[in-house]
Amino acid sequence: MQSRTEDLQLLVAVVDSGGFSAAARVAEVPVAKVSRAVQRLEQQLDTPLLNRTTRSVTLTSEGRAFVERVREGLAVLAQAEEQTRLSRERPNGRLRVDAATPFVLHQLVPLIGAFREHYPGIELELSASDNIINLLEQRTDVAIRIGDLEDSTLHARPLGRSPLQLVASPPYLERHGVPVSPAALRDHQLLGFLNAYNLNRWPVEGLTQEGANIRSQLSTSSGEVIRQLCLAGEGIACLSRFMIQDDLVQGRLVTLMADRMISPNPRESIQAVYYRNTALSGRIGAFLDFMAPRLRL
Repeated sequence: MQSRTEDLQLLVAVVDSGGFSAAARVAEVPVAKVSRAVQRLEQQLDTPLLNRTTRSVTLTSEGRAFVERVREGLAVLAQAEEQTRLSRERPNGRLRVDAATPFVLHQLVPLIGAFREHYPGIELELSASDNIINLLEQRTDVAIRIGDLEDSTLHARPLGRSPLQLVASPPYLERHGVPVSPAALRDHQLLGFLNAYNLNRWPVEGLTQEGANIRSQLSTSSGEVIRQLCLAGEGIACLSRFMIQDDLVQGRLVTLMADRMISPNPRESIQAVYYRNTALSGRIGAFLDFMAPRLRL
């Protein structure tokens, strides 16, 4: 069924081209379709819009006033369509993103400048937390989660995997020696998490069994604090590679027993999550499409 907008466009084409046949050629439609469009408009308005002769087509006085307003309306419609198209190509508006503090610091922050330059219309709000938040309660659009996803109400987009590594600082190893076996770790200072049972289950062959956790001598609720304690020579930590890559390259931390790490394991997966009952907005899509290939996991 032909839309009213199309009928109006064909009416303007008749006026601009000077006739039904010419309008049909411009619009690449049959002449009969142009004629029916004008007839429908005249019937709906109960007013003749065109004076028709065998040689010419001219506007009636009512038609002249009507077409003038139609041109304005069609211009507004075309502008709205163009703005929508550009908005889809260059999203704009507020985007609230949540991730664990280490991920924000070591992965997102280095990329924010380039992202803002590429999408200047997106207003980013970054939340750095070490606890899993409720997206609706915290009014968050998308969250970066580390580990297996358990909430079935969330849609997840995998971003990759970041292996876990045992690390210590050279000064610590100089003072306490280098552990050469998993059993030797029991004689070392181990850095662990407070109130995070699964994070203290280190995936090291021969160290733990299912349900058994390491016993830490120093604990904190923050992964970034554990990294800083490790750098300060306070013990051995089990951390995701995404937060210690530069430390390893610069020699500030040393990897231990890489051949004994169990991989893959549930703590390696990294994914972006958002609610299934909401469509993936252009802002979220733009953010994830930009970030995903640039992450150093």
